[in-house]
Amino acid sequence: MAAPFPFSAIVGQDEMKLALMIAAVDPGIGGVLVFGDRGTGKSTTVRALAALLPKMRAVTGCRYGCDPDATDDLCDECRERSRHGELKSRTLPVPVVDLPLGATEDRVVGALDLELALTQGEKAFEPGLLARAHRGFLYIDEVNLLEDHLVDLLLDVAASGENVVEREGLSVRHPARFVLIGSGNPEEGELRPQLLDRFGLSVEVRTPEELATRIEVIRRRDEYERGPAAFVAKWKRRDGRLRTKIRKAREHIDDVVVSDAMLEQAARLCIALGTDGLRGELTLVRAARALAALEGGDEVTEKQLREVAGPALRHRLRRNPLDDSGSGVRVERALEEVLGT
Repeated sequence: MAAPFPFSAIVGQDEMKLALMIAAVDPGIGGVLVFGDRGTGKSTTVRALAALLPKMRAVTGCRYGCDPDATDDLCDECRERSRHGELKSRTLPVPVVDLPLGATEDRVVGALDLELALTQGEKAFEPGLLARAHRGFLYIDEVNLLEDHLVDLLLDVAASGENVVEREGLSVRHPARFVLIGSGNPEEGELRPQLLDRFGLSVEVRTPEELATRIEVIRRRDEYERGPAAFVAKWKRRDGRLRTKIRKAREHIDDVVVSDAMLEQAARLCIALGTDGLRGELTLVRAARALAALEGGDEVTEKQLREVAGPALRHRLRRNPLDDSGSGVRVERALEEVLGT
């Protein structure tokens, strides 16, 4: 299997790349929704980011990849083992798990291990996609076409951070914290408002119109397909710098200060846009803090608020029948009104 396309070699799509890096620095932001044309590198970018991230420490033998340092977030098996001694650990790549549109609920949440039940008469749990995605990314292509019962299931797990399975005499509870990445084409259907609101950031991607950009995309993709190993090696150093940048941002983010003035600006912006609830302000502030950490700053600035305002707020706007301008235009207009030009 060929190595993923290098993240640093992806041409353009700067907003999508930045949103994914912000979500990697602070997974609590709530994931990223990527809407746009087919063939614009959405899935390529997600897999490239996962390969870019530093490997994670996980409990040896754990089916859910529990973090040995997060003692309050262990599965039942790891919690029991921790009572009898120190948990051994190993390093693993950050998982990227695809959730197919036609997946059954059993495949997503897990179910009875039928082979073990039939051959040995034991009731054992076979983990599903949510278990595999723990501490990584759950990627849903064409998320706007996802069946309603799976949407409801994802909403419950995203809110609680754990997956609970009770069926066929089984009762299993395990942590399921992941960055939800959804992509799709808005022309093929709208996303349910409940799920749309769960995404922390939303970005729009378009097919590049500049001739030079299109040529560079074709050149790099062709070079990668003709020699993946050599192409990855060519970009290894640049990916390494980005990896270090993300690692340092994760270590630094708790020290980044958000002043009362920036909190006020965030609240004023959301009031001007008429966003429902307070999730808009919270996401805006967290995204700005993660961006500040990526840039090595000690305090959130107005520049960072401006940069993340579109991805954090454009999908939270109510429809205005008297205003046919796009949500991005409305955010820009509010930024000028609240923060000035």
